[in-house]
Formats: sequence, structure tokens, C-alpha cells
Amino acid sequence: MNGADIQYLQKRIEELEEKVEQLRLSRRVLMNLIEKIEKDKSGFLSQLEKENRKLHKDNYRYAQSILKQNRRIVELQNKLDNLLTDQS
Repeated sequence: MNGADIQYLQKRIEELEEKVEQLRLSRRVLMNLIEKIEKDKSGFLSQLEKENRKLHKDNYRYAQSILKQNRRIVELQNKLDNLLTDQS
């Protein structure tokens, strides 16, 4: 092996070492991005679950209100029927 071959191989080793370092850096950047995405996703899911619980609670209250109003309507209809029956 002559000096030119050794110099070429040393240059090639340096290039490959630089590529390895760039890959390591890229991997760190990607891992940080993945962590951030997972953290954001977790926060978003938590927010959606909280909103879902609130909507269920509001829906339950609304259903209870409608049920109460329906009972009142039936009660008033019965009173009206009784009044009309008593007048006949």
C-alpha cells in the first residue's frame, strides 16, 4: 500500500466519522421531536378527555331538566283534564 492509498483511506475514515456524528445528531434531534410530539399528544388527549367528561355532565343535566319539564307538562295536562272533566 503506498502513501496515496493510506492518505485516501484516512480521508475516507474522516468522512465516515463525520457522517456517523451527523447521524448521531440527527438521531438526537428526531428523538427530541418524538418526545415533544408524544408530550403534546398526551396533553391533547387529556384535554379531550376533560372536555368529554364536561359534555357528559352537561348532557346529563340537560336530560334531567327535560325530564323534569316533561313531568311538569304531564302534571299540568292531568290538572287541565280534571278541570275539564269536573266542568262537564
